[in-house]
Amino acid sequence: MALPASATNWWNPAPTITVGPTTLNVQNFGAIGNGSTDDTAAFNAAINALPSGGGTIVVPNGTYMINGLTGISMKSNTRLSLQGNASINEIANSSERSSILKIYNVNNVEVLGGHFVGERVNHQGTAGEWGYGIDIEGSSTIYVHDLAVSNCFGDGVLVSATGSGSTAVLSSGVTINRVQSSNNRRQGMTVGPVNELYVVNSSFTGSNGVAPQAGIDIEPQTQGNVTNVRIEDSTLSNNVGNGLEMHANVSGVVLTGTTAENNQGFGVFDGQADNVQITSNNITQNYLFGVDIATDTNAVQITDNTITYNYDLWFYDNNESIFTEGWDPRDISIESGATNITVTGNTISPQR
Repeated sequence: MALPASATNWWNPAPTITVGPTTLNVQNFGAIGNGSTDDTAAFNAAINALPSGGGTIVVPNGTYMINGLTGISMKSNTRLSLQGNASINEIANSSERSSILKIYNVNNVEVLGGHFVGERVNHQGTAGEWGYGIDIEGSSTIYVHDLAVSNCFGDGVLVSATGSGSTAVLSSGVTINRVQSSNNRRQGMTVGPVNELYVVNSSFTGSNGVAPQAGIDIEPQTQGNVTNVRIEDSTLSNNVGNGLEMHANVSGVVLTGTTAENNQGFGVFDGQADNVQITSNNITQNYLFGVDIATDTNAVQITDNTITYNYDLWFYDNNESIFTEGWDPRDISIESGATNITVTGNTISPQR
């Protein structure tokens, strides 16, 4: 018997993106790629030259400098394809807010290859935390894959909505596959209002500079809701904050097959996200608990994980090996007031 439609997995690591047949080379529109010339106008001219049905913009090897106050603005039914050594670098600015690549209110967009490098090292101001590498807002059927993003003043990747409340336009059907996000100032990826976000085979590491400093932070606040997020076979490590953190107005997160290691906060923190599955992960050597479930959180399954040698801060402070057997549980913390929490089949640290 065929399964009902409701049983079909909504996630796909390689979704079909419908783009037009036209292919244009960004260098034919004046892009130089010499690491010093401002190529912003050339990129946008190439994208705007595509017909209404869209197409592919090819970016040859080189270092292309982009003004993040303008950014590169994608159109619907468009692919941005970077060759392996192509790098799109943000020009230093003093603004609190900027974006290298803007994917706003469009659909059927694919971005692949190369490097996106923010300007945190040479940033000319101190205020703000909203400098993005890849900025996806209010868009649907988006496929970002096989690329690296780093050194952003804020987040390597943002997936969110445009507007807020009753006027919010949520992103939907977003796939992040084989993306490496590292050394960003706020976090590897921030998730705002979205439905159906799939993150797979990716890494979010070394976030440092301004709180929360997480690998992935799912925190829509009051802008809207987050539903159906799957994080699979990925790495959340060496972040100054938490590996993964989730907050209110979030439901339906699955974390599976993922390593959360050596984060200076919790490996996984659930601060009132409901209907969460944490299964078959390796959560180890984090400074605080491996998994922490906050009060007023409901319906979380913590099953079949290896959650070992966490809460290492005490051991570091007392010059003890983190692999020393302890007297108290150090791996899973469930605060009073959390409800419907299931904990089964996990491997945890040995105790004396």
